[in-house]
Parts: sequence; C-alpha cells; structure tokens
Amino acid sequence: MTETKKAEIRENIQNIRSRMSAYPQAELMAVIKTRTTEEINFAIRECGITLVGENRVQELLAHYEEMDRSAELHFIGTLQKNKVKYIIDKIDMIESLDSESLAAEIQRRAEKIGKIIPALIEINIGREEAKSGIFPEQLEGFCAVLKQFPNIEIRGLMTIAPICEDKNDYHRYFEEMNRLKTEIFTKYFPEVTSPVLSMGMSGSFTQALEHGTNIVRIGEGIFGKRNAADRR
Repeated sequence: MTETKKAEIRENIQNIRSRMSAYPQAELMAVIKTRTTEEINFAIRECGITLVGENRVQELLAHYEEMDRSAELHFIGTLQKNKVKYIIDKIDMIESLDSESLAAEIQRRAEKIGKIIPALIEINIGREEAKSGIFPEQLEGFCAVLKQFPNIEIRGLMTIAPICEDKNDYHRYFEEMNRLKTEIFTKYFPEVTSPVLSMGMSGSFTQALEHGTNIVRIGEGIFGKRNAADRR
C-alpha cells in the first residue's frame, strides 16, 4: 500500500470522525468488503478503528487469520443458513438477522459451542423487494418468535436505507427506525437498556446521526472507490 493511500485513509477517517463528534453515542465501523488485509490492519493499527464489518463469509474467512483482531468484528451482509457454521466462532455480532430459520441455525450452532451471539434484527425500512430484512410490520411477530432462542441476544436493529437523491428523504426512514427501536425494545426486550441502531452509510450517515444511530457503516468513504469488478 502506498504512502498516498495511507494518507487518504487516515484523512478520510479523521474527516468522518470530525462530522461525528457532536454525536458521542455513535461508533464508526469500517466496512471491509473487497479490501486488502493490509488496508484493514492499517485502519485498525494506525487510525484507531475499533469496529469492522464484513458482508461476505468467504472474504471474512480469507482475512481472519491475518487480520488484527483487536477490533470488534461484525457480520453485516446477507447470511445463508449453510454458512453460519463457518463464522459462528469468529464474529462478535451478527447485524443481519432476518428470518426464523436463520435464527434457528444460529441458535443450534451457538449452543453447540456454548456461545451467546449478539444480534441485530435487519429491517427492510424501504420495503424493497430486492433487499433482505423484514418489513417493519413483521417486526412484532418476529420478536415474539426470537424469544425462544436463548443463545441469541437481541441488541438492536439494523437497516440499509434506500438510496435517496435528495438527502432529506433519508430522514423519514431513519426516524421510523428510531421509533421502531423504542417501541419494540420497550415491549419485547425491556432488559436491553440501551438498544443499538446500526444505520447510515457513506452517503447517509449524517442524516442517520440526527436520528440516534449508534453505528455508522462506512466503506468507500474510508477506503475509497472499489474496483469496478468488485461492485456487486
């Protein structure tokens, strides 16, 4: 990695943290999909990143042994049931829990190794058919089902908002997420005193901060544009 690239990553992180400074409840996650282990470790060791998120099981496994694991590692992508076994002992949180069948598999694998898995429920806040996550109107029923899985600890909600040309349009999605969090955790998980919201990405994290997000997930905004072949 060149010195120019290192300077770019360091400056990007500093700029993002400056914009986050008025929101002390929020933590910066570096999204590491398609990134090299060298880039990831530089962000952790030299730029103070303490939280990273991976979208793909295969890439997580490829990075895992050489990655600086002093940072917390979250899985944030769509998780297939048959891939749970590969990451269950490696991740600190699953942010993309969106079905009873996936929960059952996480429960089975977690129980087998004696681990409690923190998880966020993924909400398809824009009700987009091409995206994963449950619709807001399905959330109450899903929470009732999740109470039967003792090895899954529900910590909060996650969403990927629709892409909005007008940045102001993000507010209604993030406002709804904050409302859902308050309602659901008061009713179903009152023992969770500070439920987590994970929302806001490179193009929308400023708006997410205004609505109480605890995790902003930034990839390109930290590491720069991906190669065209990797945008998928």
